[in-house]
Amino acid sequence: MHDPQPPQRPDSLQPDPLERALSPSDSTGSPAPPPEALRVPRPASPAREFFDRITGEVGKIFVGQDELVLGTLVALFSGGHVLIESVPGLGKTLFVRTLGRVLGCQFGRIQFTADLMPSDITGAPVFDMKTQEFRFRPGPVFTQLLLADEINRSPAKTHAALLEIMQEYRVTVERTSHKLKRPFLVMATQNPIEAEGTYNLPEAQLDRFLFKLVLDYPSEEEESNILTMHSVREDLDNRLAALSTVTSPEDIVKWERLFGNVRVAPALVDFINKIVRLTRQWPQFHMGASPRAGLTLMTGARTLAAFRGRDYAVPDDVVELALPALRHRVILSAEAEVEGQNVDDLLRALVGSVEVPRL
Repeated sequence: MHDPQPPQRPDSLQPDPLERALSPSDSTGSPAPPPEALRVPRPASPAREFFDRITGEVGKIFVGQDELVLGTLVALFSGGHVLIESVPGLGKTLFVRTLGRVLGCQFGRIQFTADLMPSDITGAPVFDMKTQEFRFRPGPVFTQLLLADEINRSPAKTHAALLEIMQEYRVTVERTSHKLKRPFLVMATQNPIEAEGTYNLPEAQLDRFLFKLVLDYPSEEEESNILTMHSVREDLDNRLAALSTVTSPEDIVKWERLFGNVRVAPALVDFINKIVRLTRQWPQFHMGASPRAGLTLMTGARTLAAFRGRDYAVPDDVVELALPALRHRVILSAEAEVEGQNVDDLLRALVGSVEVPRL
């Protein structure tokens, strides 16, 4: 006699592939191997494969700037936003267009200027001659990937309106709220060279950005690859259209929820807490990081761990994200500024002074 077969689950009750993305089982659904079998190479996790597919498609158009690509994707799948400090000409607009195509998301760009008004971002009621009524005309903020170029060139009331939308994910005009589609990612840029005609973002508004990414010029090899890629005249729209769309806005929201299930051990929570609290005691800092910085490190570490193919975060995840998460949340003391000390160097020394836990 044959052994009875276990009953099959109906298709409607089969687990969603996204629900299995962080499972330690292999691609066939087999249970996790015993400890003695851990030396055998295992297939990459679906989350790692998903991340590799995105970066692979983006790399067909956008060369280099790994910190920008990784930081933006971690922020997107963590429900946050990024502030980018870089000189012009490093391809940020191209990156947003490429990422929008690969992710299947709408994308847009706003050039911030001194005369830009909040209504130019949010939209405003417009009188319809046919219906003899006012109707709301959405502004450019109603997209999913938004490049806010040189945000510090507009007055405080203008970029404050955008920062409020980043927090609330909705626009309120004439007492009526209009929700934004999720996911919603703002990539705000500012030029570190030119200070004339700019308005510095207050610390309270800087704190709303998940990461601050500082970009430098590409390496010689990367720049050579850029020149080679564009040595053949080809319409950029055609090249973008040739890219594969890896996911969809709906799946991005699902992945974001899924990454929230990545395990963070109590010892790692304590490690994050020590780093953040130490910024308030570090002698070269006039002001340390807020509790939001700790939440940023924890959320980002979860997403980064999933991208690395793990369902648990490790100290290396926290250390890798410490600079982007903290550099815009601390203020140098007057003495440190006079001495010309660098925020990133001080943060590296601070993080290195905290004992790494054994998990």
